[in-house]
Amino acid sequence: MYDDTQTNASAEASATMDAGTATATGDQSPELAEAKAKAEENYNKFLYAMADFENYKKRIERQLAEISTAGKRSVITKFLPVIDNLERALTYDTENEGLKNGLQATLRGFENALTSEGVKAVSLKGLPFDPKLAEAISTQPPPEGVAEDTVLEEAAKAYVMGDDVLRVAQVIVAKSDS
Repeated sequence: MYDDTQTNASAEASATMDAGTATATGDQSPELAEAKAKAEENYNKFLYAMADFENYKKRIERQLAEISTAGKRSVITKFLPVIDNLERALTYDTENEGLKNGLQATLRGFENALTSEGVKAVSLKGLPFDPKLAEAISTQPPPEGVAEDTVLEEAAKAYVMGDDVLRVAQVIVAKSDS
């Protein structure tokens, strides 16, 4: 009988506790729902902040790449007249082979450096005049068999880096006097 009394007392205590818990849970239900809503709102804010931060990182990476490319373009553009001068120096006849070999080696070094940076010289001689790649500095009557608006001579080459024109060519174009 003692066991039954103890079992009954345990059952009553358990029922009382369940009722108390139900009452306490009933009182906390609006608070719990409010806390869950606040947690959900904070989580969404966190997700938006993370997305904004990722976009910020990508934008900064793009801007740094653009700044780097602009700096590279600036330095390379300053070397183009030096290359032009080396090419002109090589056109002169000289008996000093050491000087000529040194100029050729220096020119090859510059050309290799430009190639490694993705810069290409564009030769327009004999091609139709393209104002995107060339600036006409003079015109001459077209020789026989040469069409109008054909590039006859290049005073300076055009250089491109990827799709960007670093420098337009300076050319003489075939044009009739009429």
